[in-house]
Amino acid sequence: MLNIAQLNETRAAATLEDGERPLWPAMQRGWRCRCPNCGAGPMMNGYLKVRDTCAVCGEDLHHQRADDGPAYLTILIVGHLMAPLMLFVFTRYRPDPLISATVFSIGCVALSLFLLPRIKGAMVGLQWAKRMHGFGQNDG
Repeated sequence: MLNIAQLNETRAAATLEDGERPLWPAMQRGWRCRCPNCGAGPMMNGYLKVRDTCAVCGEDLHHQRADDGPAYLTILIVGHLMAPLMLFVFTRYRPDPLISATVFSIGCVALSLFLLPRIKGAMVGLQWAKRMHGFGQNDG
């Protein structure tokens, strides 16, 4: 558990001199489903529900507007990974269609369930770093 001095140092390090927030660290923290500001507090309150505030640093997260973006990106990534794999397996090994459909259906669902909350977290991190949709409006 972080104490108050460590939290203040973390928050100060997260904001550069010119007011910019670092993009890639925020997106990486979001990918890990952690608060984009401190990286310690959990961002999600369940599978996809974003908490209103960080439990550790108190950063407001209710401004996020990920909407359908994570779902579209998940479909795009899963489709671009699985389609060439399906083509390769079919042309190389010629599996039974029922086995092929079963294996790739399970693979698509598992990969989608893995990626969806991580992409949503990265998108919230992007919004936080770029001060979009109300993030940072009360920074002084």
